[in-house]
Amino acid sequence: MTALRPIRDNDIAEVTQIYAHHVLHGTGTFELEPPDDEEIARRVDGVISAGLPYLVADSDGAVTGFAYAAPYRPRPAYRFTVEDSIYVHPDATGRGLGTGMLREVLDRCLRLGVRQVIAVIGDSANVASIRTHEACGFATVGTFRAVGWKFDRWLDTVLMQRQLGPGGAESPR
Repeated sequence: MTALRPIRDNDIAEVTQIYAHHVLHGTGTFELEPPDDEEIARRVDGVISAGLPYLVADSDGAVTGFAYAAPYRPRPAYRFTVEDSIYVHPDATGRGLGTGMLREVLDRCLRLGVRQVIAVIGDSANVASIRTHEACGFATVGTFRAVGWKFDRWLDTVLMQRQLGPGGAESPR
């Protein structure tokens, strides 16, 4: 049974391992060297201190994925916009876990008053991530061509967006 819950300090090592796999073997992130536990903990603290959700998928005591929403940009006018991230353990892919985590992050963001969610998807061939976002109501708004160099090839970045609640139709106040 898989439960989604807020991240705990003792989850950092498993989150670091999942992310390291994606850094070393995937194109969903443009990082080239996996960050260590200390850096992941710093990043988690940044999300939590911004009051945003950072969730893990707990499958019988093992972390099988994580998802979070982080501030999109630091300037104050962006305060109602976040960027999501989702990573699934390689042994847990293809089961809808990413979609479930993303839906929960979106629900929590909506309750926090977030109006726009941006997905910055590494690699236009990252069909699983694109389909996950489409299943959660995101639409592609653009593609930056050949902006990342990893694994001896150029990679695109796909930009997707989802409005929450009234989005930009009314004032957030």
